[in-house]
Amino acid sequence: MRSEPWRRRLVVMVKEPRAGRVKTRLGREIGMTSAARWFHGQTLDLLRRVQDQRWETLIATTPDYEGMISRCWPASIARLPQGGQDLGARMARLFRFLPPGPLCIIGSDIPHIERRHVAAAFRALGRHNAVFGPAMDGGYWLIGLKRRAPPPRGLFAGVRWSTPYALADTLKSVPGPTAQIARLRDVDTLADLAALGNRRIARLCAPASRPR
Repeated sequence: MRSEPWRRRLVVMVKEPRAGRVKTRLGREIGMTSAARWFHGQTLDLLRRVQDQRWETLIATTPDYEGMISRCWPASIARLPQGGQDLGARMARLFRFLPPGPLCIIGSDIPHIERRHVAAAFRALGRHNAVFGPAMDGGYWLIGLKRRAPPPRGLFAGVRWSTPYALADTLKSVPGPTAQIARLRDVDTLADLAALGNRRIARLCAPASRPR
């Protein structure tokens, strides 16, 4: 994949929306098929909302091969494989793989992300080496690096993923001044989903429209 250097880039981390492979905690409460359907629709909504001429939007897929040829995601958005290993290794790979310049990575299970949040993150990178979007559970929904130099080798070392310490642990591995933007809620459980309101719950079992 050829990509323009020094351009702002936004990478959305996605998984194939297969029952029993995504949102399994939510699936144990509402059924794996319903959870996967919600995740698919939520991710398509997110991709529509965050695309903007001010940055290049990319999709990082897993599993690698299945995701690269999947018809679940818009063909108009360029894709790249996440690679194996844990979340930290996959994100570190993206920070090293793509050409230099500001890069933000977001998850796909945060329904309230809007263009204004992404724009705020890129503005923060004008004055800071890194930016984070903290999540309600102690993790984070966005990480961005300015990347005027290669990311540190110890990036994400010792991070306790899927715990209330994920953000604090990651901050220890990032050198230089950092910024934080809006705190948002990700969806892992039925309680998280209920907090989004009745409209989101009503859409839970609606089949997602096929991307173009």
